[in-house]
Amino acid sequence: MSKVCGVDEAGRGPLAGPVVAAAVILPTNHNIEDIKDSKKISPKKRNNIYNDIIDIADVSIGVVSHRTIDKINVLNATYLAMEKAIAGLDNIPQISLIDGYALPNKDIKSEGIIGGDDQVECISAASIIAKVTRDNIMKKIDPIFPIFKFRDHKGYGTKYHMNTLEVEKATPIHRKSFTPVKKNLPSSAILKDEKKAKKISLELVALHYFNNGFNIIEINKKYNDKITFDIIAEKNNGIIIINVREINNYPSAIELKQIKSAINEQMIEHINDSEVSLHIANIDLSKNPIIEINNYII
Repeated sequence: MSKVCGVDEAGRGPLAGPVVAAAVILPTNHNIEDIKDSKKISPKKRNNIYNDIIDIADVSIGVVSHRTIDKINVLNATYLAMEKAIAGLDNIPQISLIDGYALPNKDIKSEGIIGGDDQVECISAASIIAKVTRDNIMKKIDPIFPIFKFRDHKGYGTKYHMNTLEVEKATPIHRKSFTPVKKNLPSSAILKDEKKAKKISLELVALHYFNNGFNIIEINKKYNDKITFDIIAEKNNGIIIINVREINNYPSAIELKQIKSAINEQMIEHINDSEVSLHIANIDLSKNPIIEINNYII
């Protein structure tokens, strides 16, 4: 295994989502072909090469959230993501080759190479890992904000994204420090609109689950005139139905019975394998927000 590490990032430019960095130490002799700048590879081929790199290389990923980007700016967030990625490697590299400029952290021996993602194989490998990882994050976030279609543009400022931002206003994963987002932040008056407040509640609760390792399958799935499954999530082959309510608003025995009956009818194949559970998530939007989770057995 070489002791030279390649480092690159994905996601400095988007208006939403995290910045992701990857650090890769490739074996001295390997048979992976066509490792080059991720932007010059088709998505299908990029995913295949990603899997090949993961199989044989020492790979580490650093993710820095949109919240931290807003606090320390996107450049510093990128450096932080790179430092996290390097620190997570199984082997300590003798030097880290960075696409662009060397890290300001002098405790990490690094060298910047302008255009390195198209010139240096280990940096190209890192660009592929970072790109695929971030794209997958945005695809998984997509069901939480379906109208924004993050799956398609990954948070970049496409025409569709900009138009949607102007109409719908920023989501909880938008970078508030970026000018187009700053111009389209939702006002506090939105909380007085019951429908819009409910939508924000669903998004925040879904993000809470997403950040705790759940895959969000669907939001606001209408079952019948009385029952809507607010959030359907999955983790470790288990399905979670999440009912979102205001703080201190708990379901009555009759409501619970109706919800459980609907789940039994809709999820019978999972319930037979004891894989479905019901969560009641109480949220207080006025307090930044507070989310309380109660688990009910189906």
